Amino acid sequence: MPLPKLQQIPAEIAALADYERFARERLSEQAWAYLAGGAADELTLADNRAAFDRLRLRSRVLRDLSGGNTRLRLFGQDFDHPIFLAPVAYQKLAHPDGELASVLAAGAVRAGMLVSTQASVELETIAAAAQTPLWFQLYIQPDRDFTAALVRRAEAAGYQALVLTVDAPVSGVRNREQRAGFALPAGVEAVNLRGMRPLQASIEPPAGSLLLGGPLLAAAPTWADLAWLRGLTRLPILLKGIMSGADAEQALAAGMDGLIVSNHGGRSLDGLPATIEALPEVAAAVQKQVPLLLDGGIRRGSDVLKALALGADGVLVGRPYVFGLAAAGAVGVAHVLQMLRGELEVAMALTGCRDLASIGAETIWRPA
Repeated sequence: MPLPKLQQIPAEIAALADYERFARERLSEQAWAYLAGGAADELTLADNRAAFDRLRLRSRVLRDLSGGNTRLRLFGQDFDHPIFLAPVAYQKLAHPDGELASVLAAGAVRAGMLVSTQASVELETIAAAAQTPLWFQLYIQPDRDFTAALVRRAEAAGYQALVLTVDAPVSGVRNREQRAGFALPAGVEAVNLRGMRPLQASIEPPAGSLLLGGPLLAAAPTWADLAWLRGLTRLPILLKGIMSGADAEQALAAGMDGLIVSNHGGRSLDGLPATIEALPEVAAAVQKQVPLLLDGGIRRGSDVLKALALGADGVLVGRPYVFGLAAAGAVGVAHVLQMLRGELEVAMALTGCRDLASIGAETIWRPA
């Protein structure tokens, strides 16, 4: 699927990090705070990236690389590579075309895309434009009837999996957004949530408490809600936000079809470990029983290789493609994905990995 020639990619953009400056120039202070920022002191946001830099790869030479490829099959769906677009809310903050530009790019470079519940374009409109498998990212809302209706809408529109975000029953403390005075501008909203009943405060929070014991957490989903969700759909269900082996085991016991190691991009609880550091524990618990993906900190194709070596089947990228979206629309998103895939192929070749099945723990260099 050809991309429109929206604008020429500047020659100085040679890596994902180069898009950040161009995106910053095109975004308001408020939009930048929302899209680029994290929780509190942003320690986890920074460590998601730094932890990849601390890992080293082991090169192998003279391997037979004939027939090499990056193909992946998940839930009966075929992908050319293991790099997916993460669910990012309110993409019209970055570009007027929002999610429609991202899905155009995903189709052009054959990347899977996860669509946010809080997308700024209707989920049906995105699906109608898609030429690549789509998964729908879901929050279980306090209004359970509305949540069930969202699931039915996603099924009817042709989404091929549900991704339940479980690590954000409340929003993180986002000081950068507070300092910038972030608020959604006119014309940008969570269009898929129109008509949802507001949460009714059935009980008063205890004296001196802002949240605990209040109506929001009283209505927050629990493990018991997974059985309810499972009964609503035959689609595969993945849990996004798993950071411990214990939670992974509980998710498997609950019949979940896949897991995503995620700390919400450092936007939820500051002080959590980097996702690449949490991955080995989760992978050890999963033991390849279900697909396992990871997000957080991916900026190079070699990062993708490191995640696969430590047990992931695929990765999600968020901020990098949103920066590409802000800088150059659909062309920028496609360019980000192409650079990542190209770098992954180079890293695989130089570590002697012909295909994804060839990547294993031995691909990571360990000091003697």
